[in-house]
Amino acid sequence: MPLPQPPPLLPLLLLVAFLILLLPAPSVSAATTSTSNATTTTTQQFREAPQFYNSPDCPSITPLHHDDLDPDESDDDHMMICAYQAVHVAMTLDTAYIRGSMAAILSVLQHSSCPQNAVFHFVASATSNASLLRDTISSSFPYLKFRIYPFDDSHVSGLISISIRSALDCPLNYARSYLADLLPLCVRRVVYLDSDLILVDDIAKLAATPLGPSSVLAAPEYCNANFTTYFTPAFWSNPSLSLTFADRKACYFNTGVMVIDLDRWRGGDYTTKIEEWMELQKRMRIYELGSLPPFLLVFAGNIAPVEHRWNQHGLGGDNFRGLCRDLHPGSVSLLHWSGKGKPWARLEANRPCPLDALWAPYDLLVTPFVLDS
Repeated sequence: MPLPQPPPLLPLLLLVAFLILLLPAPSVSAATTSTSNATTTTTQQFREAPQFYNSPDCPSITPLHHDDLDPDESDDDHMMICAYQAVHVAMTLDTAYIRGSMAAILSVLQHSSCPQNAVFHFVASATSNASLLRDTISSSFPYLKFRIYPFDDSHVSGLISISIRSALDCPLNYARSYLADLLPLCVRRVVYLDSDLILVDDIAKLAATPLGPSSVLAAPEYCNANFTTYFTPAFWSNPSLSLTFADRKACYFNTGVMVIDLDRWRGGDYTTKIEEWMELQKRMRIYELGSLPPFLLVFAGNIAPVEHRWNQHGLGGDNFRGLCRDLHPGSVSLLHWSGKGKPWARLEANRPCPLDALWAPYDLLVTPFVLDS
């Protein structure tokens, strides 16, 4: 007797998204975020998210004091920043992607079994309005344990080479290479997340990824991808450069979802190793894709594996047109709109892709219709 076939994954995910949309809308917060250019200024207002509570079997957090923390922070947040049992999450924060960041935060908390054990570390440009960003996060997530770290763009601006998409050239896009320097020494492991994704599974599972005896980071690897395309012919034709991968099985991995051992990163001075490749890129063009290739040059072939379900990436299409894409085969724990097309922009333009319906339930933006009602 043949076994029954499992139902298709996409219809089930769309059904879940529809059911989430039916939940009562949370109250509107007073926070606003402004983004501007030479001709236009827009204001974004976000709702207050529901509060989520730990399940009974969550580990208790032992707050720790550390000397390099700001003594002006509230006692609870001050101590939680260094808690070993907490799940530490790092993200960049700016006005251009704040709508995506808010959705990502909500998804992490909503699907976590121990949401009160999550600590967020946000990195923002030193030239940004940190007070406004802090108020925006606090208004929508008044219970969230977080800290904002200023990132001096000058650390990396002189090392950035023009890539195939201007968004990839933003200095903040390179902040992930400096987490070990920016975060307190007491933070030993962190999950780094891009702003254009949502989780539909418990982040504690991802944070607990084994790194083995020596790996610095863990991420899903894609060994079927054509690895040679991430570097220029000038790189591969240079014997001393192409030998970089001679002793390792190098595979592509996406740097938008990583589990990083910050102690090992600091011990190996990996920020300097990444910067050295960026300096070479300034002298001879060896890659085209912004902050990704230096990570591949330093880590590809030496990372701990993560199941592919933790980064269903590429949902934003390619870097040129951002066309709609389907899910990769297999289970889904995290959906990632890497590529040019972002779900909030396509929804705003009334040109959504089918999978953008999975992101929409986590969107905390107050629409003009809600503001007028």
